[in-house]
Amino acid sequence: MKVTPDIPAPSAILEAALYVDDLDAAERFYGDLLGLVRIQRVAERHVFYRVGASILLIFNADKTEEPPSNPDLPVPPHGARGPGHVCLVLTRPEIDAMRKHLLDWNIPVDAEFDWPNGARSLYVRDPSGNSVEFSEGHLWD
Repeated sequence: MKVTPDIPAPSAILEAALYVDDLDAAERFYGDLLGLVRIQRVAERHVFYRVGASILLIFNADKTEEPPSNPDLPVPPHGARGPGHVCLVLTRPEIDAMRKHLLDWNIPVDAEFDWPNGARSLYVRDPSGNSVEFSEGHLWD
């Protein structure tokens, strides 16, 4: 891949978005079940969570396709259909504890394995079918 020196490279991903069809079910999953810290909810449009230095945006897919109603915040319509993916960082012992916690809540495990570099990953689905991965932080090292 060619790197262009006069174009600044972003240093991090500030936010990532998933789109859901049931915001209340998503809030129970990400907030109550996973214990993420909710920082904002706007009616039936979205719920946002802090994850370390990043923000996980959970949007009602239908509502984000609507034009903005606040002229001071002209965020353009956006959205996606179908399952998305997010990967959340945990240590190996935390992944083991999360696996037990999820199974106690009858959340089936889609997959669980070690990558060639030794990082462990655990995959489940949220209520809208999005793939939620828990992995050790050295997955991409």
